Amino acid sequence: MKELKESYKVVIMGSGPAGLTAALYAARANLEPLVFEGPEAGGQLTTTTDVENFPGFPSGIMGPDLMDLMREQSERFGAQCVQKAVTAVDFSKRPFRVSTEDEQILASTFIISSGATARMLGLPSERELVGYGVSTCATCDGFFFRDKELVVVGGGDSAMEESIFLTKFATRVTVVHRRDKLRASVIMQQRAGENEKIDFIWNGVVEDVLGSREDGVTGVRIKDVVTGESYVKECQGMFVAIGHTPNSGIFRGQLEMDDNGYLITNNGTSETSVAGVFAAGDIQDTRYKQAITAAGSGCMAAMDAERFIEEHGL
Repeated sequence: MKELKESYKVVIMGSGPAGLTAALYAARANLEPLVFEGPEAGGQLTTTTDVENFPGFPSGIMGPDLMDLMREQSERFGAQCVQKAVTAVDFSKRPFRVSTEDEQILASTFIISSGATARMLGLPSERELVGYGVSTCATCDGFFFRDKELVVVGGGDSAMEESIFLTKFATRVTVVHRRDKLRASVIMQQRAGENEKIDFIWNGVVEDVLGSREDGVTGVRIKDVVTGESYVKECQGMFVAIGHTPNSGIFRGQLEMDDNGYLITNNGTSETSVAGVFAAGDIQDTRYKQAITAAGSGCMAAMDAERFIEEHGL
């Protein structure tokens, strides 16, 4: 691995579509960016199989392969990617001090593209079948479940949105919720309740996901929290829609964020509340959460960083 320098004009935290697109644009601007790939190099796409909605791949592409190509492209123009995680950053003065487990470097600008982690149920079978019938993104994967019977876990607005979207493809969508009423807004409850393809299982929690990587999901085992009884609900896919957790913990107290921990960017740019610090991708996106929108915001962050460097003579 190439030895790190003491300081960089652009340091990027995260190596998903946002981070690697930022790296590509910064590298092509001769800024020689440093990318800390983090604990999961390539981000959430490395846990997916077929990606069919990223422009330029008419036959689709495997998620890990797409991220490998994006990394290769950024490195071709001079980006340096290292498999280390950022453990702390000091934004109190510039250049910013960036710490990993075993060293510190200085950064004139800092791009945060550390993403958000989809909340899961915590079941071993669920983790085993992610990408093989278990998903956290209806927009990404709904097309693969045409004419299938599906289960959606959750009770908030996102679960209702996912369920309604999936009815475009599925023969039936069953929402499993641990309580006897939804947390979703009234209008979303109404829309889901009026959809003839959506059923509800109340007071239920998924105990296990049945199936295999070879055969996909064949059903889920549900426990009734009132009676304590368990039973199997047959289905060909399960979508977990219980929210995301933005990976922003180390920035608390330094950057402005919303109540859920998403970084707030200013006036349609990637600028955060600290000059010279920019955010891209799911760390600041509470709405779209797509690879292509993440990549677009990574482009914005790199261009904003380049402009900041020029304006401040860095």
